[in-house]
Amino acid sequence: MADLPPEQPDPADADKVVPVAPVPAPQLLVMPPTDAIPSMVWPGTEGETAWAIPVQIPSGTRGYALFVPMVPAEALVPAVAKPAAPAEQPPTKPAEVKPAEAKPVEVKPAPVAPPPAPVAVPALASPGPGHQRRPQPQMPPSPPYPARPFGTYERTPGPWQTFRQKHWPGPKDAQGWAVPAGVLAGALGFLIFLPLDRVGIGWFLGWLALTLGVAFAVRGSADLPRRERLVRSGWAAAALALMLVPAFRNAWWLVTFSVLGAIGCTALAIVGGRQVRSILFSLFAAPWAAFAGIPWVRRHLKGSRNPGIAGRVFFSVALTVVVLLVFGALLSSADVAFSKLLDDVIPDFAVGSVFKWIFLAVCGALLAVSGIYTLTAPPATSSMDTEGRGRFGLVEWAPAGAALVLLFGGFVAVQFTVLFGGSRHVLKTAGLSYSQYARSGFWQLVAVTLLSLALIAALARWAKRDQPKERVLLRVLLGLLCALSVVIVASALSRMWEYQRVYSFTGERIFVMASEMLLGVIFVLIAVAGIKWQGRWIPATTVGLAVLMLLGLAALDPEGYVASRNAARYQGSGKIDAWYLRALSADATPALTKLPDPVRRCTLSWIAEDLKKPDPWYAWNLGRQQAREALKKLGPAAIGNQKDCKSADQFDLPKTRR
Repeated sequence: MADLPPEQPDPADADKVVPVAPVPAPQLLVMPPTDAIPSMVWPGTEGETAWAIPVQIPSGTRGYALFVPMVPAEALVPAVAKPAAPAEQPPTKPAEVKPAEAKPVEVKPAPVAPPPAPVAVPALASPGPGHQRRPQPQMPPSPPYPARPFGTYERTPGPWQTFRQKHWPGPKDAQGWAVPAGVLAGALGFLIFLPLDRVGIGWFLGWLALTLGVAFAVRGSADLPRRERLVRSGWAAAALALMLVPAFRNAWWLVTFSVLGAIGCTALAIVGGRQVRSILFSLFAAPWAAFAGIPWVRRHLKGSRNPGIAGRVFFSVALTVVVLLVFGALLSSADVAFSKLLDDVIPDFAVGSVFKWIFLAVCGALLAVSGIYTLTAPPATSSMDTEGRGRFGLVEWAPAGAALVLLFGGFVAVQFTVLFGGSRHVLKTAGLSYSQYARSGFWQLVAVTLLSLALIAALARWAKRDQPKERVLLRVLLGLLCALSVVIVASALSRMWEYQRVYSFTGERIFVMASEMLLGVIFVLIAVAGIKWQGRWIPATTVGLAVLMLLGLAALDPEGYVASRNAARYQGSGKIDAWYLRALSADATPALTKLPDPVRRCTLSWIAEDLKKPDPWYAWNLGRQQAREALKKLGPAAIGNQKDCKSADQFDLPKTRR
């Protein structure tokens, strides 16, 4: 803003005095000028009083302070000529006051004129010494606003940031090669052992290398109690046990569920969790830690005693690869047997293979980062597992619970008559055959089982039980619901078993029956926990039982069992679903070889086609090994084609491979 020209006083008003209210002493914020914040000249008139806006500046920050000339409201009114004083009275002399003293000062008013438009005169520096104040135009009163400090402002942390600061601050920076070595072990384990095109023992070997690398990196640094270490070691062992399933079984659905279960157990081994909230949190926190821990791992490399070692190691590896490629190519061209050996050992260097190696190495490294970052400074998940608060009284939950018990009781009574009455009772009452009755209603019963389990969990968490009568009634209702739900589970299992016995057995139906049995066991656990209201152990126990269910299915060999049951059914009824048996995995081959022609030729056609390609050592599988041995005993003449399947077809089922 340009400097305003000083006003010229009127000589006729030289003897007039205008009283001025006391002016507070100026308060200035002093900051030494720099190149980024230069000093500025005071734009007001000499001797003018200024006021500093209060500014709060955090430590370590710098900024401007805005100064505005301020005067009392009375001084903003233009001076008006007063009548002449009596002659005998001398004119009063104004008192001269320094700016620092809060006393009236002499002001020479300007001639009477219309008030000028309000003008704000800001300044960015303190006034010089000897400045005099001049009248300012009256400004309209402005509402008071709180002073906002200058400097850098941080956003209010969200719920996730607040939780991290309180319960998961993360590990401190450290030096050493243990952490990078653990990450390298996970990457190399997946890169060398893990086969993506087919299942095999490499899945177990890759997960074992990852587990050992993480354990080596966090040895002695994991701040966990002894009991918690044992629990997490148990989850790690469960993950390794599930990863053994691809080495013994070839059924795609069983291998898929086993790998997913191993990933879940790995998350529990890394993050921990005992109840529903903490278990679900582990499934989210483990992938997040894989990316959040990358800068932390990189700081280990930068903070090493020898920061240039990473570049030298990379140069050494690159030089080794070049030497092996050059001399290996020369030696392979010199000898045919050695060339064949190299072809078996060294994988194909196609573009797709390179991308697959990069993907496997990145996945293994991220899993290792997640494990090392989390186990070094694990989060406090106990704060998530809070006890349920009683929100609903007897008036809310008792009628609904009692009505459901009566409904379940009526259904169970009907089921008992069906189970003990047999097929005659079904034919008379429902007008259906026993197989049709068994086929209907299974999935509805599964839905009823899941909904009743959710209702029981909600009542156990939110129903009030402060008074003795509330606790007694809640125990009775939950106990009856659990007992009746077990009967419903048994009814669903009997229906599915009868349906498979009449029609055909499948691996998917075997898995559904196993899952329904798991639900029945959970109802029993809830009933046991309700005796003393101590059910904090149920969620983790349920996960453990699910792991045991998958391992039990792997030991049963479901597709081999399905093939044997369908073969026995074919001998009794002469009917068989050859198209479904043809789509089974190599696990069913020993049982299928016992079928007569042309069914045997049809069911072995697709399996023999899959087994033509030999497996590398890291993709060894027991099911495929036994299948190759069984086919070798039969000979090539025992394997058929599409024509054999058409002659063996008995039902109008999908004619596509499943």
